[in-house]
Amino acid sequence: MTIFKTITTLSVIISFLPITAFAIDEDFSSNAIQLTLDNSTVEYITLSDITNFTRKIPFFTYNPDYSNEIEANILCIDKTEPCLLTASTRQSFSVQNNVFTTVDEDNIKSFVEDITRKINIDPNNAKLHFNIDTQTTSELTPHTDGISIDIADTTQKIIEALSTDNMTPIELSYTKTPAQITSETASNLGIKELLGEGVSNFRGSTKSRIHNITTAAKRFDGLVIAPNEEFSFVSVLGPVDGEHGYKEELVIRDNETKPEYGGGICQVSTTVFRGAIYTGMKITQRHNHSYPVHYYTPTGFDATVYIPAPDFRFINNTPGHILLNMKIEATELIFKYYGTNDNRTTVMDGPYVTERQSNGAMKTYFTQVVKNKSGETIIDDIFKSTYKSPADYPHPGDVAKLTEKPNNWSKSQWKDYKIVNGI
Repeated sequence: MTIFKTITTLSVIISFLPITAFAIDEDFSSNAIQLTLDNSTVEYITLSDITNFTRKIPFFTYNPDYSNEIEANILCIDKTEPCLLTASTRQSFSVQNNVFTTVDEDNIKSFVEDITRKINIDPNNAKLHFNIDTQTTSELTPHTDGISIDIADTTQKIIEALSTDNMTPIELSYTKTPAQITSETASNLGIKELLGEGVSNFRGSTKSRIHNITTAAKRFDGLVIAPNEEFSFVSVLGPVDGEHGYKEELVIRDNETKPEYGGGICQVSTTVFRGAIYTGMKITQRHNHSYPVHYYTPTGFDATVYIPAPDFRFINNTPGHILLNMKIEATELIFKYYGTNDNRTTVMDGPYVTERQSNGAMKTYFTQVVKNKSGETIIDDIFKSTYKSPADYPHPGDVAKLTEKPNNWSKSQWKDYKIVNGI
């Protein structure tokens, strides 16, 4: 018996494909197909993309009326030995070599996933400004709603367009996530009055440090924090690099005081921290600097941050939303906290120095006691700080200091050296 795999229709081929299969004209298009979002073009499907979206699968059909002695194809697709042994030379002249083009759904899905990474956006709340004279809020920056592309539905739309030679624009399927804080909702947030403020002085800062302070502070100006929401300074701050407008300035890092992008941002975190303390917020994470920094006097009332850690965090424990508004007066950075007054009382006591060493190292503490309108204590926290010697974190150009007496030094020489260098 002659062994032939005779295929007269495409259905047999399609049934073995792991993907959806469609017959596509190889000259489908020489132009790009527009992908639109709300009727605005956001991306294109090019001819190169279309080529990547298709797979060409060869197959053979036996046609007794066809003859081509040059091709002399073997009828079996897998070209196994039995076919070679049983197919006659004459029969092989009647085998046609065909190509079937299919849509590769996996490649189209990957294409759509790449688009979503460029188009998807999270909702951004409006930033607000409170006018204490009129007791009204206005927008500093408008809100934007979030967009999330529906990958599965968009993939199917592209497949349908390719299978029907449809060159009309394809509207991306998406869902919209509305922003929670808008100019329309601002009046319902409970932002009615001043609750407290934080102040720090950056006198003596370099131009680049002042630039970084201003750049970072603007990120927090107009920020609204919902009741029971935990505020994260690092999350709001975002990336700190040259692309986001920061300059190199001194930071404490890797046991050194050295220039990095964003030096001076801790002036902002310290000021926000002070406002949170005086307003009676519940502090959930705070770290002091490695050594005392004169910009943050009184020593012991600072909060250091770095991307991605350490962070500064607190919970809005008031009945309404909290609004942060920033302003700079001369060399003072000020953050005002607006919201709903629930008649709480907040007492901050300190900071007190409990230990001071000749090399500049010290220990401090202060307390925060918050009572509700009934006089019940709702917060009773103590904030301890341990600072090392500034000499442990040399600046650029500093000469490394000795930690042990050289053998050729006298005891008096070593004693004088330690006094001069604060060791």
